[in-house]
Amino acid sequence: MENVLRPLIVVGGAVVLTLLIGWATDLLLRKADERHTETPLWGLLRRARIPYQLVLCTALLRGSYDKAELLLGHRVAVGRLLTLVLIGSAAWLVVRIAAAIVDTSYHRYARGHTDAARVRRVRTQVSLIMRVVTAVVGVMASAAMLLTFPAMRAAGASLLASAGILGIVAGVAAQSTLSNLFAGLQIAFGDMVRLGDTVVVDGEWGTVEEITLTFLTVRTWDERRITMPVSYFTSKPFENWSRGTPQMTGVVYWHLDHCAPIESMRERLRDILRECPAWDGRDYSLVVTDSTPNTIQVRALVTAKDSDDVWKVRVAVREQMITWLTAEHAYALPRVNTADAALPPGGIIPSQDGVAARRLHEPPRTGRGA
Repeated sequence: MENVLRPLIVVGGAVVLTLLIGWATDLLLRKADERHTETPLWGLLRRARIPYQLVLCTALLRGSYDKAELLLGHRVAVGRLLTLVLIGSAAWLVVRIAAAIVDTSYHRYARGHTDAARVRRVRTQVSLIMRVVTAVVGVMASAAMLLTFPAMRAAGASLLASAGILGIVAGVAAQSTLSNLFAGLQIAFGDMVRLGDTVVVDGEWGTVEEITLTFLTVRTWDERRITMPVSYFTSKPFENWSRGTPQMTGVVYWHLDHCAPIESMRERLRDILRECPAWDGRDYSLVVTDSTPNTIQVRALVTAKDSDDVWKVRVAVREQMITWLTAEHAYALPRVNTADAALPPGGIIPSQDGVAARRLHEPPRTGRGA
């Protein structure tokens, strides 16, 4: 009977004690979160409840396993397994606590600053810092797990002796990966591109959705995702429409007939913009920028507070101006001339056999040139 009760008391006691401590800790964090509403730290720490309880339970079992006298023939294997679980759960808990602290710092910064560009920059840095912390903790936890095996401890000395050669080989083999890693750090702290920035890369317009240490994802206007290495943004030129102030100037072109009412179009553009909520009211203009034998090119400049609004203003101006011209000044729309061209006096019409022939109504002339 003692052989059955002893393991039940040890294992059951560890589990019950873990649940009680976890419940009490969560209760304290909940009350602290209700009392300190100005910071989300206590609420974010509650997300670490599972790894916290796992660390407690594993530590209690690891410390009292010898008293349970369970699976005596596999005592070493069970002890090593509990040690591995303890190391892994501890690393998980450290990552959750670090994430809570970093997120709290970011939210506090975001509440105290109204500059969207600075907030996006800090958000990018926080995201990459958390990835670095997660990677470092993961590597350290993996190394600690490997060192629990005696064979690995014996091999550690030889690995350290050849660390210089291995470092050179790894650096050559992972040159591309390392370049992306340093490029990611350069982007995070060099303020080149941030989460939420509007960029144009390889002719594609989109918003930066994700930045990691090795790649960057751009979400295009049609919901596609373009993934590229971060080294692209440190080695090639790209357009960042969110640098500086987000205000933008948009351009709208029309190809019209030479008799188009330019002055009336300026007045109509003013009326369209006054009724367009996306226009920021800073500036507008309408001028003729080019002329061809068949049409003229009319350009309108409009302003908006950001790239999304400038797109709305452009499409509204283009659509409403065409509608107004069609209804009020249809003659101003470009036309294809299908009539015979009027030749100047004395002009020559080439005949179909390639020999120049004079117009029939002209009398033949004598002398030079006849």
